Amino acid sequence: MASRRAELVSVTLALMGVSLTPAAALAQSPAARMIYCCDVGGQPVCGDILPEACYGRAYREVSPSGTVRRVVPAPLTPEEIAARDAEVNERRVEAALQLKQQRMDEALLETYRSLPQLDARRDREIGALDRAIQVLRQREGELIERQRVLIEEAAQAGEGNVSPVLEENIHSLDGEIVAQRGVIAAKMRERAAVLDRFDEDRQRYIRLTTPAAQPGRR
Repeated sequence: MASRRAELVSVTLALMGVSLTPAAALAQSPAARMIYCCDVGGQPVCGDILPEACYGRAYREVSPSGTVRRVVPAPLTPEEIAARDAEVNERRVEAALQLKQQRMDEALLETYRSLPQLDARRDREIGALDRAIQVLRQREGELIERQRVLIEEAAQAGEGNVSPVLEENIHSLDGEIVAQRGVIAAKMRERAAVLDRFDEDRQRYIRLTTPAAQPGRR
């Protein structure tokens, strides 16, 4: 109450031509102009222009009748600006992720009209990968067998009698077998990734098509 009374007095003095800056300098002011007040050390400081003491602080625009017309908040600190920007960016990222998920869900429901249809697509892709892996393993076996034959041939020739060409062929097959096994390993990783993807799609499909999920579908 004391602070409010002091502010009213300050406003009255300001309307009379007294600008209550920290130096209490006198200034003429038309009675119809707004008065600007802020709190400094728990006391109101007012003037017909914004007092220097109010720079960087929250202040009020007061009408000649003493009514507060507008409250202007203090400028944000660098820390507050950084926190605000981080929050805005977080909301933007979250909204983008939600939109992406919504589009993925819609695409999933448009691609598969039923769960058996999804399972059939999974089985076809896994079947194709299994056949490819089988061919690769067969090729690996052929390389191993060829190398075995050459190693036996080298053994029969005896140490020191193996031709350079035979040694080079055995060494070359080592590289081919390693490369073939790398291809098989990559294909196995692809197979595991396909299974994981279809498992995730299957669970999401069930979640989207259960009665509880129906109201949220678009």
